[in-house]
Amino acid sequence: MSRSPAPDAAPIDAALDLLACPVCGLPLGRHDRTLRCASGHSHDLARQGYVNLLHGAAPANADTTEMVAARQRFLDTGAYQPIRDAVVGACCAATRVAEVGAGTGYYLSAVVAEQRPPAHLALDVSVAAVRRSSRLGLASAVADTWAGLPVLSGRLDRVLCIFAPRNPAEFARVLSQGGRVVVVTPRPGHLAELRARLHLLDVPPDKLARLDASFADVGLVPVGRTEIDFGLEMSPPTAADLVAMGPNAFHGEHAVLDEAVAVQVSVTVSSYQHL
Repeated sequence: MSRSPAPDAAPIDAALDLLACPVCGLPLGRHDRTLRCASGHSHDLARQGYVNLLHGAAPANADTTEMVAARQRFLDTGAYQPIRDAVVGACCAATRVAEVGAGTGYYLSAVVAEQRPPAHLALDVSVAAVRRSSRLGLASAVADTWAGLPVLSGRLDRVLCIFAPRNPAEFARVLSQGGRVVVVTPRPGHLAELRARLHLLDVPPDKLARLDASFADVGLVPVGRTEIDFGLEMSPPTAADLVAMGPNAFHGEHAVLDEAVAVQVSVTVSSYQHL
């Protein structure tokens, strides 16, 4: 089956060497506004340019339109720019990059702008999120990390997972020889001041150890680790968006700030590679 793109270029073309049919696992090629495999399974491109490759219903905890809008507003403040810079640095010389749980495409878009990889893909289980990433011109697809990634085995130099659910076995499968998974996780002190005031979800003290163990189970070991710490002055509206954009949004009503608060950002950027 021909893998060449249709005459009129589309953002999804940047992922055609990566994508696998979610039904049978065969490569996908583009025919006008449809992605099709050699077995005849077809997946239409949405008007916005993304493709829905969910093989089944979306989970109930997929980010809502309101959550995605809050994420966009928060990230647009530049509050997490040092984290974004570290992610870009961890993708140096990568030619095929996918972000799992890409959300609005904030991190992947910076990698694409700086590194200009020939192939890239933004994946998220939320249609609202994928619509946002596709607006940035990113090759984007709706997919469920837990159901299996619609990516051919051994195709990716970098898999990015930034504050998102992880499927180590799938990450190991799609990595090329020498490829790396780049994961950003909060440390116990991350936003501690805000979490205490607003009664938000805690960060387990053994989070990083459990992360390492889950990756070790599939033969991925840490080959690079950077701790990022910096302070922020967070206004009430920005704090409200931070709460509304993540898992805390699914855990009932939260108090709101009536004044700005100084918080500490404390995260770890870890890179994992095959043994």
